[in-house]
Amino acid sequence: MLVLVAPGQGAQTPGFLTDWLALPGAADRVAAWSDAIGLDLAHYGTKADADEIRDTAVAQPLLVAAGLLSAAALGDISPGVVAGHSVGEITAAAFAGVLDDTAALTLVRRRGLAMAEAAAVTETGMSALLGGDPEVSIAHLEKLGLTPANVNGAGQIVAAGTMEQLAALNEDKPEGVRKVVPLKVAGAFHTRHMAPAVDELAKAASALTPADPKVTYVSNKDGQAVATGAEVLDRLVGQVANPVRWDLCMETFGKLGVTAIVEVCPGGTLTGLAKRALPGVKTLALKTPADLDAARELVADHAQQA
Repeated sequence: MLVLVAPGQGAQTPGFLTDWLALPGAADRVAAWSDAIGLDLAHYGTKADADEIRDTAVAQPLLVAAGLLSAAALGDISPGVVAGHSVGEITAAAFAGVLDDTAALTLVRRRGLAMAEAAAVTETGMSALLGGDPEVSIAHLEKLGLTPANVNGAGQIVAAGTMEQLAALNEDKPEGVRKVVPLKVAGAFHTRHMAPAVDELAKAASALTPADPKVTYVSNKDGQAVATGAEVLDRLVGQVANPVRWDLCMETFGKLGVTAIVEVCPGGTLTGLAKRALPGVKTLALKTPADLDAARELVADHAQQA
């Protein structure tokens, strides 16, 4: 069984869309999306520097556009399961047929703007903890007033909170944690600091008419499969201020008998986690169009088992 996954914020790098836009029809598709949401995706994906694409209001639609573009380049595929990490859940909702591409990009544009506004209220951020026991680390984070905003599995937890709290974490790491790595994000996503964005996103979601998923859609709220489009949309709204449980998503992949994972552009993060947490499962990250042939072979071998 094949699962198609979409990464979250922090996966973007300067110029990462350049080669993808050279594919037939890609530039026109991205131009149409840009017009629809009022953001020059081609510029930000090819010419903008790291600071510009770190802006939440830019990064989020850019990531969803990249995921949609790279998945389309694979051709007509039939994954058995789809899922996304953080904002990647909107990409996954489009893969599942819950939202069309334009609706997904319209929603993520509103999401990015609302989260950027919420992030501007207090100086906050996120840091990854490398190593350590998850239970020990989570207890330690809570003692410091931090939120375990991403529980990613394979021993990786991302803490979120104020910059002062993160500085305290850097000085007082949980037992067993080798390193605390600041992430290139603009705020404490998936925490109470994002509560104002939930209301704004709920308004945007109310204008959409979701369809029920055509394939198994696994939610990163709790790793459970979601059967209706209405519930998918409801979870996309609430997820902004709640932790990402990617560890539970991977547990579900294992229970479902997933045999291969393809991560859409800008791939690498989720396949890296899967290599450690799901030994024996084939993984492939779509980083550039040069990866497409290998991805198509993997899809052909494993989608038949869906």
